[in-house]
Amino acid sequence: MPEPRHSTAVSPTALYTGAVWARHRLSHPAFATTEGRLMYAAGAPAMRLSRALGGPTLEGLLLARHRVIDEQLHAAIKAGTVSQVIEIAAGLSPRGWRFARQYGERIRYIEADLPAMAARKRMLLARVGCADGPHHRVADIDAFAVGGDASLAGIAATLDPGSGTAVITEGLINYFPIAAVGALWQRIANTLNGFPNGLYLSDLHVGGENRDIAVRAFVRLLSVFVRGRVHLHFGAPAEAEAELRAAGFATASLLSPADFADRFRACRDPAARLVRVIGATTAARR
Repeated sequence: MPEPRHSTAVSPTALYTGAVWARHRLSHPAFATTEGRLMYAAGAPAMRLSRALGGPTLEGLLLARHRVIDEQLHAAIKAGTVSQVIEIAAGLSPRGWRFARQYGERIRYIEADLPAMAARKRMLLARVGCADGPHHRVADIDAFAVGGDASLAGIAATLDPGSGTAVITEGLINYFPIAAVGALWQRIANTLNGFPNGLYLSDLHVGGENRDIAVRAFVRLLSVFVRGRVHLHFGAPAEAEAELRAAGFATASLLSPADFADRFRACRDPAARLVRVIGATTAARR
C-alpha cells in the first residue's frame, strides 16, 4: 500500500474486508461491493485449503483482530472513559455504522480515510440511511500530515476537548516502515494527550512472532494480495510496548486475539496467533 498522501485509489483490502464483514453479519449488505464479493470468491478456495490443513486464513485474521478491537472499544465506552472516536483508514469497516446505531447520542464517531475511499463510504452510508450528522460522519484524512483540516490534529480539533477520545488504526500499521509508524504513533499520542482520556487501538504483526516458514509464506501472499509490502515490526511485544510509551503513551499492552477464543469463534483460527491488538492510553487529566 502506498503512503496515504500519494494514494487516490480505493484499496483492495478495503473492498475485500467489506465483503468479509457483510458475510459474517457484522455489516450492512450494502458495504459488500461487487468488487469485494468477487475478490472474496476468488480467494475462497485457498482459504478452504488452508483451513482444511489446519493453517491460518486471511478471513480468520481479519475477524479476530476486528472482534478484539470492538471488545476494547465497547468496554471503554461503557466505562465512560471514551465518548469520541476517530477511526483512521476506516475503509468499508462497519464499526462506525454499528457503534453509532448502538450508542446514538452517547458518542461522536468520525470515520476518516483518503478522499476516494471517504467519498465511497459517504455514498454507501447515505444509501443505508446514515447521512453525515453530529454523531457520525466521514472525513477526509492524510494521516501523515502535520497540520491542516485533513490532518489528525485538524479532525481532532472539531471534537469536544473535554471528552475522552479513542483513535483506531485497524489494518494500517504493517503497511509502513518502522520510522513512519513511530512518527504516526507520536502524532496520535500528541493528539490524544489533548483530551482528558485517550485510547489508541490497532492491530500489529510482530516480527518475532511470525518467523515460521509457513507464516512467512502467508505474509508474502498477503503482500501480493494487498499490492504492497507487509512489514513485520519488532522482535517481541515488549519492544512495541516500549516504542509506544516512547511515543508519548502512558500505558501500552499488546493483546493476543487467541486469548479471546472462548468468546469469539474467529479467535480460534490459527491466524489469531499471528496478530496482536494494541491497547495504549494517555495519562488521564482533569
